[in-house]
Amino acid sequence: MSLIPVTILTGFLGSGKTTLLKRVLTEAHGQRIAVIENEFGEENIDNDILVADTEEHIVQMSNGCVCCTIREDLRETLADLAKQRKAGTLNFERVVIETTGVADPGPVAQTFFMDDEIAELYLLDSILTLVDAKHGEQQLDQRQEARRQVGFADQIFISKTDLVTEDEANALAHRIKHMNPRAPQKRVHFGEVPIAEVFDLKGFNLNAKLDIDPDFLKDDAHSHHGHQHSHDCGHDHADGEACHHPHHHAHDDDVKSFVYKSHKPFNATKLEDFLGSMVQIYGPRMLRYKGVLHVSGMDRKVVFQGVHQLMGSDVGPKWAAGEPKISKMVFIGIELPQDLFKAGLDQCLA
Repeated sequence: MSLIPVTILTGFLGSGKTTLLKRVLTEAHGQRIAVIENEFGEENIDNDILVADTEEHIVQMSNGCVCCTIREDLRETLADLAKQRKAGTLNFERVVIETTGVADPGPVAQTFFMDDEIAELYLLDSILTLVDAKHGEQQLDQRQEARRQVGFADQIFISKTDLVTEDEANALAHRIKHMNPRAPQKRVHFGEVPIAEVFDLKGFNLNAKLDIDPDFLKDDAHSHHGHQHSHDCGHDHADGEACHHPHHHAHDDDVKSFVYKSHKPFNATKLEDFLGSMVQIYGPRMLRYKGVLHVSGMDRKVVFQGVHQLMGSDVGPKWAAGEPKISKMVFIGIELPQDLFKAGLDQCLA
């Protein structure tokens, strides 16, 4: 039996999570989806869809969706759902977990890797984060949970951009891009997102594709000249021309990303030891990290990624003939000592 794909939906109150969930639950998309909510809040779908005082914590919808409200541990709920599915009393093909507005999605994601029983039944597909353009800057300024939600994301939906100016929307997008360059951004009207853009994103697949805007890689020094810069902010500047629209420079976010690149191959043992020690020390502050590596003595790419202290690696495809063998890594975390990481990685080169 194939694994059940899981999508984690996160974002602060007002960002459009409820709209997106209602769409998932009521749209005739032909998919049977179990939605797990881990809070009862004033903004939740239980107002319209879930009967709050029902004894049953699982409600089956007319279009085949299943609604759950977690009144117990997430792990127990997932195990219970899987048991009912196996027994034939519930029929669903995928799971969506909505986290509370102030939740850190990290522990929810880790459940799918740390718990053997859950890992044998479910496959974590992606973490989706909704950001409210109207209040996003303020929420990112004031709440570390909001910054973490951005850092963990595989896909970011920016909602309510019609309520702000184009410059404000661009400044928010630019800021988010520097916090998490690996998550594509899409502007959506409230939470109205086509189902095809929500599921099967494969954010946790170990593949040899590192989803970072190539201009972000070139722009490591954040030089604001020419086309590199215009790609980020949506404005064109002639080479060397100063840009005067708002940028993220006023925000020194604790959630930051950095990229490491090298044309020299890695010594596999040294690298494993170094990353292992870094994860031991900084794991709680390492939100997401991924790399496609050129390892000495191997004709195949090595791919690794991690969430907090959990790291996995795999051997990827062969380097194509004539393809430059470059190692690329991206780290997204909270106040990570970038210089220490980069110096340590340099020491691991063969």
